[in-house]
This record gives sequence, structure tokens and C-alpha cells, in this order.
Amino acid sequence: MREPHSNFDVVIVANGCFPEHFIPLSFIHNANFIVCCDGAANEFIKRIGKPNAIVGDGDSISEENKSLYSDIIYIDGNQETNDLTKAVKYCVQLGKKRMVIVGGTGYREDHTIGNIALLANFMDEVDVKMFTNFGVFTPIRFSTTFHSVKGQQVSIFGVDYQEITTNGLVYPINHQVLKYWWQGTLNEASGSSFHISTNGKAIIYQAYHSDWWL
Repeated sequence: MREPHSNFDVVIVANGCFPEHFIPLSFIHNANFIVCCDGAANEFIKRIGKPNAIVGDGDSISEENKSLYSDIIYIDGNQETNDLTKAVKYCVQLGKKRMVIVGGTGYREDHTIGNIALLANFMDEVDVKMFTNFGVFTPIRFSTTFHSVKGQQVSIFGVDYQEITTNGLVYPINHQVLKYWWQGTLNEASGSSFHISTNGKAIIYQAYHSDWWL
């Protein structure tokens, strides 16, 4: 299953581990519009070049790049939100509501957990997925079918304490409220798709599989 790059308006590069896997890199190389969180801008400029916009509170980008790229830097000094949230809000203001986030994990674990958790907030306004060097996080808020392959590793994180039922996973979940983060982890697809039934929010993780992205 190849994710169509045309389904997304913008790629946001967050300040985690820079993408190394070909899947998140492919989104960067096929993007029509790229927004870097200011902490990610230095590495992006060094490796790729000039993004379309750099968004954040301005405390992480180098002074050299701040000067060279002042025409595309958008400073948001609100300390109640992180740079990833600032970047998402900037994209929404531009009318770009179908987005891919890369570089959202790695380095500091607290940032990683925070960025993943924010997907449940972002989905209220945008269609978003987060692609890492190891897999993809997809937030959902109602029953959803996922394309998969047999043996693909899958984890489910309940967000708002609603019952979840699965079909197409090796270890079924039946009308269970996932109160703890570990309860829905380390599952596995049994075939070419799986279905999550719920009336609440959840975040689904699919690990990359050699037969999945073909």
C-alpha cells in the first residue's frame, strides 16, 4: 500500500530525529509546501535546502539562519503551545488542512510523547498523520479500516476512555476501554486490513513492513 503524496497539502518538519527512512523522506521530496519548526530548520537547511516557512518562538534557529531566512520566519511567542502546535496553526491559517508530520519523535522522550499525544488535538481541525523512522501514527475519532499486511505490528492508544473493538488483529479487543497506554500495544495484523470500532478518539500505530509500502 503506497500512501498517495497528493493527499497532503503540507509537510511539517518537527524538531525530533531528522527523517532517515525512505517513507518520511519521500514526503519531503514530494512536498509542495514545507513548514519547519524553528528547531528543525537548521538541520533541514543543511540537508535539504530552504523550506517554505519556519515557525516557532525563534529560540532554536541559529542566528545565521535567522538572518538569511528572515523573509520566511514567522515568530509566535505564545509559551502555552509548543512549536509543533504553532506550525499546525500556521498551516490552518493558510487553509492547509491535510498534513504530514515528520521528525516528530526521537531525542527527548518527553517531546516525543507530547508530540504523539497532540495528534488527538490536531485531528479536531486537520487531517494529519505522523511518519517516523519506524512507522506511522494515525489519529481517529470513529470506526476506521486500515490497509495492512499480515504480520504488520500494530498498537492502539485509547484517548478518551471509549470502548474499542477490533477485527483483523491477532489479539482481538472486544468492547474494551483502554485505560492504560500499554493495553493496546504490541498487536499484529492477521491479513490485508484491520478495523477499529469506536465512538471515541484513538491513535493507531503501524510499524513499517517490507510488503506494506509497495
